[in-house]
Amino acid sequence: MYQLTQETADDRWEVEALYDTCFAPGREALSSYRLREGVPPVARLCLVARDGGGILAGAIRFWPVRVGRAEALLLGPVAVHPTRQGEGLGGLLMREGLRRADEDRWPRTMLVGDEPYYRRFGFTRLDGVEMPPPTNPARVLGIGDWSGVTGRVKRWAR
Repeated sequence: MYQLTQETADDRWEVEALYDTCFAPGREALSSYRLREGVPPVARLCLVARDGGGILAGAIRFWPVRVGRAEALLLGPVAVHPTRQGEGLGGLLMREGLRRADEDRWPRTMLVGDEPYYRRFGFTRLDGVEMPPPTNPARVLGIGDWSGVTGRVKRWAR
């Protein structure tokens, strides 16, 4: 049994350590991190999962971006500690984060990932949406209302 709560400032270093454990060294060199620099995540959508003993087992974050002139969410990273993988925790974090995004009326969400995995959550390939290089276009996926939305993904600025 896991408890999902909104990530707080007190969780930050523990969550960063989880991401370091789950992803390759140099993860912050990826193009998606350039879109996050200097932009706060959407706090209500950033979740942590803790077990009954309070141990961090997983985390997910969402960031605002622009695609052309449209607003969107960039999902990621999402991570589950290696000792907790295979328990459905990643799916739980995804579904709750996307539910909250829908509740908050975000019209669309995107990510960079493996379509066979993310298809089960409703994500499909986004043609005409360009992540900064180097990103494989086949891994740019979205969910929500993407009709008429094309162009480069850019860092959020109000």
